[in-house]
Amino acid sequence: MKVFKNFNEYFSQKPLAFSLGMFDGVHLGHKSIIDELKKLGSEHDLETAILTFWPHPRFVFNPNEDLKLLNTLEEKTSLLDKYGIKNLFLQEFDEEFRNLTGDEFVKQILIDKLHVKHLIVGYDHSFGKNKSGNFELLEKLSKELHFEVQQMEAINIHENNISSTKIRNALLKGNIKEANEMLGYSYSVSGAVVHGRKLGRTIGYPTANIETDSIKLLPKKGAYIVEVFVKGQQYKGMLSIGTNPTVNGENLTVEVYILDFEGDIYDEKITVKFRDFLHEEIKFEGLEKLIERLDEDKVLTENFLF
Repeated sequence: MKVFKNFNEYFSQKPLAFSLGMFDGVHLGHKSIIDELKKLGSEHDLETAILTFWPHPRFVFNPNEDLKLLNTLEEKTSLLDKYGIKNLFLQEFDEEFRNLTGDEFVKQILIDKLHVKHLIVGYDHSFGKNKSGNFELLEKLSKELHFEVQQMEAINIHENNISSTKIRNALLKGNIKEANEMLGYSYSVSGAVVHGRKLGRTIGYPTANIETDSIKLLPKKGAYIVEVFVKGQQYKGMLSIGTNPTVNGENLTVEVYILDFEGDIYDEKITVKFRDFLHEEIKFEGLEKLIERLDEDKVLTENFLF
């Protein structure tokens, strides 16, 4: 996949099958758009392309909002590449861009610069200054500017529309299986292993502390069954998100105990994929009660079918 941070960098002999949006999570709703782009590309000899925004426009409009995202830029790029998109445009939501009206965006960017031949938008998509662009405008301009436009229907699971917001809410409630079902893959968190308080090793459960990206959404505080990927190998793991209240911790940490693993992995990048929720964060009466619960969690994790 080719990645462009400037429209002027792009040049192709082929016109584009194109879509735009945040694509946060690259969930099953987004996947339906990607599959349709690939189908059109194959049928009409078009290259596939997506325009997304980085950073998220809500960081621009609401700088004090504590918005957390489902994907880092690296994760989003990797997913779009994995799903077969050929061109990715990363647009900064700067003043010049956000002042384009819907009409100007279509004419100046999509047609004049990118030569879009077929445009697909989501069921609720709007764009341009003051959300002046919508499907009705696209239908009108498509006749004038000779491109095709298509609006995708919402993808439903259990009679609910899939959306990035609903996935965030599911994760914040600890509903891992629900979130993963909407995503179409297991939600993951990655980061370097850093030094912690090293309390786990004193009770037989040494953990790896993961330093996560500040914009990445962490699921609800509690304990989880996870898959762990480190040094090219896969393991089962028990992950905790919380402040370690049993030992009067204060800072939020992400710690994973990796089953059947030994070794020094400080500074190594590690990825955990969430598979199931074990229980809420608990303040135990003492370390003995904590160890009893860890023993129970370990059995559940060992018996979990990945």
